Amino acid sequence: MSDHETRLKRARQSLEGLSVADAFGGHFEFWRGRMNQHYLDKRELPEKEWRFTDDTNMALSIYSNLRQFRTIRQNILAESFADHFDIERAYGTGAIRLLEQIAAGGDWRKLTKEMFYNEGSYGNGGAMRVAPLGAYFADDMDALIKNARLSAEVTHAHPEGIAGAIAVAVASFVAVRYQDKDKPTIPEFIDQILPYIPDSEVKENCAKAKHVSADASIDDVVMELGNGRHISAMDTVPLTLWCASNWLDDFEEAFWQCASAGGDVDTTCAIVGGIIGSRSIESIPDSWIQHREPLPDWAFDDVTKL
Repeated sequence: MSDHETRLKRARQSLEGLSVADAFGGHFEFWRGRMNQHYLDKRELPEKEWRFTDDTNMALSIYSNLRQFRTIRQNILAESFADHFDIERAYGTGAIRLLEQIAAGGDWRKLTKEMFYNEGSYGNGGAMRVAPLGAYFADDMDALIKNARLSAEVTHAHPEGIAGAIAVAVASFVAVRYQDKDKPTIPEFIDQILPYIPDSEVKENCAKAKHVSADASIDDVVMELGNGRHISAMDTVPLTLWCASNWLDDFEEAFWQCASAGGDVDTTCAIVGGIIGSRSIESIPDSWIQHREPLPDWAFDDVTKL
């Protein structure tokens, strides 16, 4: 088993990939994609500083939790999500209501189960932030599954939301296994993930993803798997596993393709970036890192709450 510092190093490089990709993708999600189509057409990087979104902001809380406690402590994670909530980071409406209620003293256990007519959220928020956790626990699958579930439950009580988080965490685990190795085929990559995903629509759709050709156009892939347009785990995670496995060795191509897919682009990019970053931080171009705004100090400082 790896020591804590080795685990943190893996989580940190996954976080780097996640945050850079998230900040890039934020220029192209939903209506912004139409505004910035010229960048896609010419494959030119947006000039101004790239601001990260809620995906990175919440992933920072997960990293901080692991750095301090070596496991997910749900109460402290919920407090961190609420303490660092920033409405300008493009949070979804459900997350805004939930985090504002937690900040006001509400019990996250009760609140998250009451969301969406007492079914809990099956959105993609649990999946978008979890890749660094998968990298951290890349030497202990049992701990990974347990902690991925714990991290998702704070905001996503629905089984599909939890299944999406577990799928992405396991994908990071698998990506770590390919450090210094040739990348696997799409079926080889996804076949290593499927056994650990709880029975769910997420699992069924991820199983479909392994049969989509690596040569398929991104438009055809979206027709088959979705692109996060519904902001659900079920229509977001399958595309990200396909993209991550197809371009595990090509950071730039992965995100031009994610941007071209449309939909919830910052989130699909964040998930894929976290997975690819788990394999190799060297794959992230320096120019992309320099475009992303600096990450805040709070996630890397000693901020223990007991």
